[in-house]
Amino acid sequence: MQNVLHHDGVRQTRPQAVIALHCSGADANEWSALKEALGQKYTVLAPEHFGCERVGAWPGQRAFTIDDEAERTLALIDGLDGEVHLVGHSYGGGVALHVALQRPSRIASLSLYEPSAFHLLPEIGNAGRRASAEITRVAKETADRILIGDCRGGAAGFIDYWNGAGAWNAMSLRVQAALTRWAPKIPLDFRALMQVTAPLNAYAALMCPALLLRGEFAPAPTRVIAEALADILPEGRLEVVSGCGHMGPLTHAELVIPSIVSHIEQAATRGLPQFGGAAPTLGQRDGISVAPTAAGISL
Repeated sequence: MQNVLHHDGVRQTRPQAVIALHCSGADANEWSALKEALGQKYTVLAPEHFGCERVGAWPGQRAFTIDDEAERTLALIDGLDGEVHLVGHSYGGGVALHVALQRPSRIASLSLYEPSAFHLLPEIGNAGRRASAEITRVAKETADRILIGDCRGGAAGFIDYWNGAGAWNAMSLRVQAALTRWAPKIPLDFRALMQVTAPLNAYAALMCPALLLRGEFAPAPTRVIAEALADILPEGRLEVVSGCGHMGPLTHAELVIPSIVSHIEQAATRGLPQFGGAAPTLGQRDGISVAPTAAGISL
């Protein structure tokens, strides 16, 4: 809670802000469990990305960049007092990293589940270069299908890459139709992520406590990224969530959300992030599978 001195001299508290950014293909509902778990001590804001029904498609007046996606979140931060806790999954994690570099002094903590900072991969040794080639191939195959009008095929391949073979066929026709409508945003997201120019060592300037989570069965690109960021961030630490893959915040919310909540609460109670020691490591939990949702698919 943040202390606020009112005009009558009485010091009161108000909820700290948590800004949670969803993955591609999802919406603000991805973080409903986080909002419930944090309770009234925090105000959870979940801005949505271009392509979501409530936001609408990218208007197409110029080339889309990560700055365009980050603008909404930066405006939220600039309109708030004090520091904010940033949470992001996949594409949302990539956006969160970009936002944090723009407002480093305003970030109380970072909680990132497999952030899709694909631009970093060529810097991360042989493993990073192999992972970069893999995700570049996926991006090209998806974009090629969408370019010729096969949005359904592009979405299906994209979903199966991030969720596992057969995930598309397991979805209802209604969800498939919604994702097919959303699919033209996929190449924009890939391009925006891959054209970020900040080098890996730029993230060493982020002094806040940073929790990097990845699934036990994470795809190579996001596994390599999460591990590299945990090493470069001054107060970064890595937690591997047993039994799940890239979609952990949705398929294993009962494991992922408590880790994020604990991290936020530890950061919130220690004062300004640049003072004090590294956040304590959370113990790894045994993986327990829960029913997956089709609300989010990837990036």
